[in-house]
Amino acid sequence: MAAKIIQSITELPVDDIQMGTRLRPVSKAGVEAIKASITELGVMKDAIHVRKHKRGGKIELLAGAHRLTVAQELDWPTIKVVCWDCNDDFARLMEIDDNLAGADLTPLDTAVFLAERKRVYEKLHPEAKQGGARGNQHTGGWQTDTMSFCHATAEKFGISDRHVRRMVSAGSVLTGGDAHRLRSSGRPVTLNDLTELAKIGDVSERYRVIDLLAEGKVKSAKDARKTWASEQNRGVTPPMNNTEKTWQRLQDAWKRASKAGRVTFLEEHGDEVQTLLDEIREGQA
Repeated sequence: MAAKIIQSITELPVDDIQMGTRLRPVSKAGVEAIKASITELGVMKDAIHVRKHKRGGKIELLAGAHRLTVAQELDWPTIKVVCWDCNDDFARLMEIDDNLAGADLTPLDTAVFLAERKRVYEKLHPEAKQGGARGNQHTGGWQTDTMSFCHATAEKFGISDRHVRRMVSAGSVLTGGDAHRLRSSGRPVTLNDLTELAKIGDVSERYRVIDLLAEGKVKSAKDARKTWASEQNRGVTPPMNNTEKTWQRLQDAWKRASKAGRVTFLEEHGDEVQTLLDEIREGQA
């Protein structure tokens, strides 16, 4: 289905718009910058983009999380919108491209956005993913689908193919929980840190390196890897990180639940579980 703008909807009540799950949190600095602009200009210069779901009529934010937050904090009753009738893939691309084009992103956020953009791009362009031919010595073995995506994205945002490839490699190994942990670090995570993380094949090592970076106990991912190696040589078992703890709690709760309880859970969250399974399968394809 092609995305189209619903021309009859140009303004909506702020309280009717659902923020949903975003790829990165709203920053206080970004919100304050928009408030300053409104004070100076007297208006919010750009409308936010939303999606109206056919089933139930839910209004979901696509682009403009900072602007919507400002409207909420200033107690605006309504806000100007561009309302779309679109599918999930278009909605995700709208969020990603709005951030990549207009925000001062950290290397971490850029890596997360580009990795997600690659996933959606390949879903929307299956003919690129089916290429499958290996690259030459200059492309480092990157497959045709990745090269196609990198070239298209580099052209769109005015950056180099090589920069896109490094960011995609780094972002592809991070889960949502990993990115959240790294954002809590007092020291900004660099592109070199992310590139080092992308080299780690052992899941336990990657979790430990992320924890050490998030807790500010090391200066870089390379230092964190040295700490990990030292711990292994001493026979030290590192503590479980937040992702592992969450997995353990979910597993325990599922095992304890009755069949009726499991059925109720799947009735409520089955669509979310299926979406995650589809993403995992696509990532392994």
